[in-house]
Amino acid sequence: MIRVIQDKDFDAAVSIWLAASIKAHSFVAAEFWQSQVTNMRDLYLPNSESWVYEDNGQIVGFISYYQGSIPAIFVDPQSQSKGVGTQLLDTVKSKYGKLTLTVYAENRKTHQFYLRHGFIDVGTCICEHTGHKQIEMCWTATSL
Repeated sequence: MIRVIQDKDFDAAVSIWLAASIKAHSFVAAEFWQSQVTNMRDLYLPNSESWVYEDNGQIVGFISYYQGSIPAIFVDPQSQSKGVGTQLLDTVKSKYGKLTLTVYAENRKTHQFYLRHGFIDVGTCICEHTGHKQIEMCWTATSL
């Protein structure tokens, strides 16, 4: 079930974010992600529009939307490759006609995920926090 995030979900969402970030971004020191836990819980999640994917009462993923962009979509590593990310992404795509995001260039698996879901590469930038190259991507709804 996908539903709007609630304050009581923040700790679970942050735990998922941390585990998935460390797994997907082995090229960034785990200490960096750990240093961002408080910001994620107290700043980013409360100020974004977010949804969680709940399975049997347990949150296994979430997605956030902020000013036209998807700053976060994370699925618990044990629940990845089971369609959770696709369903979360489809939820946001059904609400907004244009979405942007960035993905680390070194994170090829996630980049391919976005390409499969209709995003296109539109540029590159350097992450101000890690110094790693990111690919800027965009998705626009098409009328049938």
